[in-house]
Amino acid sequence: MPEVYGEKEGLKKILLDSLEQLYQHTVPFGQTITNELATDMAIIAEQLNREIAVYINRRGNVVQVAVGDNKTVPLPSTEGRRALNRLSGTRCIHTHPGGDSRLSSVDLASLKDMRFDIMAAMGVRDGIQEISFGFISGHTADNYEVQTVGPLALAEFTQIDLNYLVTQIERLLVSKETNSTIVETEKALLVGVERQGEWDVSDSLSELAQLAETAGAVVVGSVWQKRSRADATYFIGRGKVQEISLIRQELDANIIIFDDELSPAQQRNLEQVLGVKVIDRSALILDIFAQRARSHEGKLQVELAQLKYNLPRLGGQGLVLSRLGGGIGTRGPGETKLEVDRRRIRSRINDIEKEIENLKKHRALHRERRHASRIPTTALVGYTNAGKSTLLNKLTEAGVLAEDKLFATLDPTTRRTNLPGGKEILLTDTVGFIQKLPHQLIAAFRGTLEEVIHADLLLHVIDASHPQYEQHIQAVYQVLQELGAASKNVITVYNKVDKVDNSFLVERMLRETGSIAISAEAGTNLEKLLSMIEDSLGVSTIDTSLLIPYNDSGFVSKLYEFATVNSVEYQTEGISVQVSLSPEQYERCKKYVQELKDR
Repeated sequence: MPEVYGEKEGLKKILLDSLEQLYQHTVPFGQTITNELATDMAIIAEQLNREIAVYINRRGNVVQVAVGDNKTVPLPSTEGRRALNRLSGTRCIHTHPGGDSRLSSVDLASLKDMRFDIMAAMGVRDGIQEISFGFISGHTADNYEVQTVGPLALAEFTQIDLNYLVTQIERLLVSKETNSTIVETEKALLVGVERQGEWDVSDSLSELAQLAETAGAVVVGSVWQKRSRADATYFIGRGKVQEISLIRQELDANIIIFDDELSPAQQRNLEQVLGVKVIDRSALILDIFAQRARSHEGKLQVELAQLKYNLPRLGGQGLVLSRLGGGIGTRGPGETKLEVDRRRIRSRINDIEKEIENLKKHRALHRERRHASRIPTTALVGYTNAGKSTLLNKLTEAGVLAEDKLFATLDPTTRRTNLPGGKEILLTDTVGFIQKLPHQLIAAFRGTLEEVIHADLLLHVIDASHPQYEQHIQAVYQVLQELGAASKNVITVYNKVDKVDNSFLVERMLRETGSIAISAEAGTNLEKLLSMIEDSLGVSTIDTSLLIPYNDSGFVSKLYEFATVNSVEYQTEGISVQVSLSPEQYERCKKYVQELKDR
């Protein structure tokens, strides 16, 4: 006997048997429903006081039966894929306890989402009161138009020539756009979890909405749940999953984006229940990086991160990795690799890592040349969209892309500029940070971010006008900690102060030692910033002489790796080296400085 879907818990066997018996009905070709099937559905619906739904194919066979509660019924997905300008070949007829047959917004959303031939609702109370139905009547560039009919009596509904109606609908859909199908806009529903001690969930979802829009999706809604820990099966509670399923249908969302990283099992489970593509914050950020990477190295780094992220998710491919899938979560240099087996993916990961390592060595050579030329380096770090690229353009006329978008630029750019005293420095713009930055990205971009590790000075650029600027600061320092650069000499640059109305807030920001308020776009306080950089680099560089014993001559070669060596002279007492050191490096070499002083 075929399966009954939906909310079956607590149902008596006699009622389950009655539901299973609905599969025995057949409907004549071209007829909407038979009196017998409609009556049997109404009797069961009244006994249960629940919604009952049946799917009927064009041959007149009942192919699926589902039971819900008194307000909704979960609709199982239909098998197979079809062109976007064709109907599914299945009609859905369900009951509405209470007698009102009007189609709800969820009913109409399901009609468009599953492209039923028709969606019909029977108002049931002391028998069948009335029937209403809806059908797709056309489409725009990214959506379907629907038309509703009713309420009708059962006799009127059974007299409708369904075959003629369906033929006319499909002719209309094809004729409106003969040479192309409908381009489905990705409509995203966002899901978050509120936990104690973390970011405010509404702020985090607001940022997730910006990320989704940057990736090209239209955000149609957001929901969240308060939980102390994640559910192992669905990440959120089972009841919340059912709620999301209804909201998704009502809002016509075709992608669900979670604000936290999902395990492969959680992602597959959610896709099976919700029937649409489910991705997490990590996949969304990776997708944005895939769109924005321009250089060869940047594309390699993104591909590496994507492959490492997707490798554990290949075991049971979900909707996001479907061969016919597309859109957010499947773009980028690595997308053609997702369908191959694990062995080939691991081989590709190994090849990319080797190529990135070679590029890393080339950067190290360039870095050594810069050290040899004694040009100090300053790296711009900060939260995404804080204004780093705008500041680089203002200070160096670099001409790099600077947009009011998250992750507008990915590839690092280094330019020369002169300080007020005439000393030349190198300024390097780096990729922006963000809360919950995927570990795969940090690992893949570690080579690029070494510019931060080896910089003489960091400019931490902060969007002072952002309500969550303090949380942004914490997120940046967390990434710096992971890179091993948290102890670097830092100037805190509060940018966009021209957009801050509260003067007391700016005053509070500037109480911090080594901080400055600027507007990169307006050019405010940039000369003062350059003076601060000059003073800081002067303090952070110590010119000294080292006397290294010949039995420790190997230390001289190490000096070239981390310090600026100005001259080397071989004397009777040992090797005299004139070097420029940072305070940390000076401490490392202190014993050699002390030996020279003793002499």
